[in-house]
Amino acid sequence: MLLLGETGTGKELAARSVHGASDKVKAPFVVIDCASISPTLIEAELFGHERGAFTGADRMRPGAFERAQGGTVFLDEIGEMSFDMQKKLLRVLAEGEVLPLGAHEPKKVDVRIVCATLRDLAAEVASGSFRQDLYYRLKGMPIHLPPLRDRREDIPILVEHFLTKIARQHGERAKVLDRREPRIMEKLSEWDWPGNIRELENVVTR
Repeated sequence: MLLLGETGTGKELAARSVHGASDKVKAPFVVIDCASISPTLIEAELFGHERGAFTGADRMRPGAFERAQGGTVFLDEIGEMSFDMQKKLLRVLAEGEVLPLGAHEPKKVDVRIVCATLRDLAAEVASGSFRQDLYYRLKGMPIHLPPLRDRREDIPILVEHFLTKIARQHGERAKVLDRREPRIMEKLSEWDWPGNIRELENVVTR
């Protein structure tokens, strides 16, 4: 499954919703941010490693796919993954197995893989920076999350949700924003929100 959308549109929340509504809900949901892990470490993070596989590997450690056995692995910013790692991910999708660093035998895994990106993967394929075979594997079930500026009718609902959430965190009664100052909600609904839902939550919090 491939989730597409700008930053802050709620791709991880959508992935959690998919996991929560499935028969895998009682199994782990493991998040890997492909953009924040260095290329030298992401293979071990995804597939695990055996003791002595590299300097500092003083014990065996299972990777994300093993930790999520029976559940879901969410690969955020899949467009940042190196070409070599894309090939290894394709093996997981095709064979349902991983080969930990330093291991001689692959291990079977049963996980759902949900990927997300803000990149145009079709353009990345055309430029040669993303594998075409992996793209078509993921493209089988694409879900596009529209930016907040294209669903302004959701803004009042989201504002009330964030107000309730923040009030609960501080042990206070939730306030209804548009009853105190109608123009505030109007202003919020007029803004284009380049940072989308994440930006809106930060503004409401402030």
